[in-house]
Amino acid sequence: MMLQDGSLQLLCLTASSGVPLFTRGASKQLPFSVIGSLNGVHMFGGGQGVVLTCCETAGGGKVVWRVFQDSVMLIAVSGGRGGGGGGQGGAGSSSKEEEVRLQRLLENVWSCMVLVLGQDELANVRNVERLKRDLRSCFGLIDQLLEDRQEGILGNLTHCADSLLPPNPALLQEAVENFAQSADSEFGCLIVHGKIAAATEKWWRLAPQEVVLLSALMRSLSASGSASCDYPVFLPQGSPTVAHRLLRFQLLPGADVCVLCGPTPSLHRAESGLVCRFWSPLVETLRDCLAVGDRCLPGSVSLRPDVLALLLINRETRRSVSLVRTSTNHPLGDPPLPSKARCWELLKLFYIFSTTRYFSQEETLGPEERAQRGNTEDFVLGFSHQPLQCYLVTDECKSFGLQTPQHQLFLLIPLSVPTLALRTVATQTLSDITAATAF
Repeated sequence: MMLQDGSLQLLCLTASSGVPLFTRGASKQLPFSVIGSLNGVHMFGGGQGVVLTCCETAGGGKVVWRVFQDSVMLIAVSGGRGGGGGGQGGAGSSSKEEEVRLQRLLENVWSCMVLVLGQDELANVRNVERLKRDLRSCFGLIDQLLEDRQEGILGNLTHCADSLLPPNPALLQEAVENFAQSADSEFGCLIVHGKIAAATEKWWRLAPQEVVLLSALMRSLSASGSASCDYPVFLPQGSPTVAHRLLRFQLLPGADVCVLCGPTPSLHRAESGLVCRFWSPLVETLRDCLAVGDRCLPGSVSLRPDVLALLLINRETRRSVSLVRTSTNHPLGDPPLPSKARCWELLKLFYIFSTTRYFSQEETLGPEERAQRGNTEDFVLGFSHQPLQCYLVTDECKSFGLQTPQHQLFLLIPLSVPTLALRTVATQTLSDITAATAF
């Protein structure tokens, strides 16, 4: 498909005529003739009553199609994982995992476009050239989704909000609720290091994907360097046609607060009258929260030394915490440990491996995804029971998954740990975190 291994390109076209709207991703763009062929084969299938959703190229790459609102077609073209993505899941499983990743990417990109432009402008294309110009405002968010290299940010895949558990959650929770109420809003959120540290009850009632995309937008706005902004947003599921105002304020470098509100208050009034009032007394508390850093867990949580990486999902609140630890006491003679970046990649792959074969992810799926259910392995549909644990041993590490009514836990563990001990490591880790944080 003329893409290098590991590269990824996203194509957006009008569904009816195949007019290209934008291309993002790989530096070497696909030729127009190839783009036309990808659109043409999908249209040909549709004319024969066949919906083409995915195919594999001779070089091990993937092509995934998705049409939204009978108006916009998104195509993801992957050059393969470069031999690095097949370590989890055993032989022949990397193809399924790549398909899951790309399908989730297309859904996120469409929702990102709705978040910024609204569904009406996308579903009823009246002027293609104007739509091309308007779509440029989505490129920052779309590129963030395509790169997918932000360590500790897994919400794009899991549709659970990436969270940071602060040392003093009660103080921050009270401040967020009072700040939002004073801004005539029930939707407020505190973001620390790009992750949610506290939010109002109504914020958590938003659709899981909306919470994830709003967090991504906050990271993008924070990276722009502005101290505050007033940004119109649509909620892809809750309000796809009526815009809300997202007011965002930087409290400290790495710490931002935002509210979703209506016409009032003005940005100036909120910044001059509300931010200092509610957040100046909590500067030291915010600094303590920032000090938690990439660990995402307060110092009161003591983890076993044989935990390389973890992803913990609260299935009820649809929140998650994740971390990768770099071991400084690696015994000589033991197999080498994966790098930090590789651990993040393996953690994502094991999550896909587990949720497409064993564990439920119904609570994080959108309506269209529930209807498709195309990413679940056939043999899972024949299970008479719900698996509660799974493990995997590869040449890089051991992985263990644990599911309870409230949680899902995914661990990476060194090869030196006996396989029989994996369950003990997982149950103790879950107990240590939940006992100390009530997560």
